[in-house]
Order: sequence, then C-alpha cells, then structure tokens
Amino acid sequence: MNTQPTKLGIIAGGGILPRLLIEHCRQTQRPYFVLAIENNADKNIITADIPHQWIRIGQAGSGFKTMAKENVSEVIMIGTIHRPTLSDLVPDLRTAAFFARIGLKSLGDDGILRALIKEIEDENIRVVGIHEVMPNLLVKQGLLTKQKPDKQALADIKRGIEVGFALGKLDVGQSVIVQQGLVLGVEGIEGTDELIKRCGTYKRNGAGGVLVKLRKPQQDMRIDLPTIGTQTIENLYQSGMRGLAIHAGNALIVNEQEVISLANKYGLFIQGINPAEDPS
Repeated sequence: MNTQPTKLGIIAGGGILPRLLIEHCRQTQRPYFVLAIENNADKNIITADIPHQWIRIGQAGSGFKTMAKENVSEVIMIGTIHRPTLSDLVPDLRTAAFFARIGLKSLGDDGILRALIKEIEDENIRVVGIHEVMPNLLVKQGLLTKQKPDKQALADIKRGIEVGFALGKLDVGQSVIVQQGLVLGVEGIEGTDELIKRCGTYKRNGAGGVLVKLRKPQQDMRIDLPTIGTQTIENLYQSGMRGLAIHAGNALIVNEQEVISLANKYGLFIQGINPAEDPS
C-alpha cells in the first residue's frame, strides 16, 4: 500500500544546505514548506516557485501558526543564523511569551535551541535532523583524502579534541585550530571560516595548523551540526593550514566529492574521527 509522505517544514537559514534539502524533497516528491529567516536565508535559493514565507527571528510564533496551517508534520531547522539586529528580535506575542518562559536558558545557543524544539513539538510537529532525511551528508570515519596526517598532525588533532570537548561542554564553539601543540584559536560567535582566517595571521613557521571540528558533547543531533564545505578547504589553504579532523557520524560535509577533490588538489588532509578513540 502506497502512503503519501508526510509534509516537511524547512526553517531555512543561510548557506547551501536549505537548497540541498529543497532539491531532495523535489527529487523524492515529498511535499514541503519553507519558513525563510530574513537576513539569513539566500533570496537566490528561496525563489517564487518554492512554497514559502519570509519571517523575522522575532516572528517565530507566527511561523508556528503557518506550519500548522500548512499541515506540516515534521520540521528541520537548517542553515546558518547570524547574530540578529534589534529590529529582527522585536517579538510577536507568542515569541515574547517564549522568551519570558526560557529566561536565563537563552544565554547559550544549545539552551535556546533545545527550548525552541520543545516549543515546536508542543504543536505536535516533530523536529528531525537533516541526517535523518539525507544521511549521505554525514562525515564518514577514516581518511577521506590522499594526503595523510603525519605524527605532528596526529598530536595536534589529539590536542584539538581535548580542547574542543572542554569548550563544547561550556557551549562556546565547535572548532579549534592547533599548530605544533599550540592552540592558535577557538571558535566563538564568528564561526569557523573567520576562525581559520584569524588563525592564519597567528601561525608559526614550519608545519601548518590543523582544524578540529566536533559536535558539542551535549548537542542535540537535530540542530546546528558541525559542517564543512569547499569554502572551508579554500580558507584552510589560503591560511596555510595542513588539513582538518571532523567528527565522523556527527557532522556534515556538503558536496563531499567536491570537498575531497579540492583538498587533494591543495594537498590537505581530511580525517573523519571518533573523539573517543586515539586519532593515530
């Protein structure tokens, strides 16, 4: 017996991932509706032929009503969200009540996102991760490139894992760059690309640094998974880094073959790691 696939709601931030998800829905003939976040989602992606509505971050409550009206049964939150302006944050009544309820929990990214998931699921809409719909995006374990990390790079990866998990527990960031045992920088609100560029100005002579990117220990797999793409590789190369290690099965790689091909071109390594195991 054939059953109609459930309708998917896509809360779209910036970057290419919303487009990949929309294309997947079209290819699999799954019905969908997009809530596009103003000043974040790409207007070149959210075109007129896509069923959608634009909302400010402060209009999340109105967005819930739209999802219910569209008979959405599952929601994916995907794409980057920049720090909002004050005008972005002016809340509708539903969103104001939400912020009042969560109080101090809004101090951390994970806290507010977990609270938002609960708010959505209270509407009988299930929040799912993009990896549940497109599992091919997950990073595979092991060496993905021709170039291998040498002994120093493996030691830097190990150090990056230690620092990365400590930062993740504090809900600070997902990425750290280590060179020859020295922590060049850790990710804050600026994001991975800016971290790489910044660390390029701090690097020492000799073998370049290594980017280590991990899912935070307490992080829900359905939201804000660590992600790399071709721009990550470009930035690593331009900043004089040697390669990257990323959380296998817990992070996303966008356009995997293009990313690997570019890393091979530049002689960089990509290693999918399990932080619980010795990277060597």
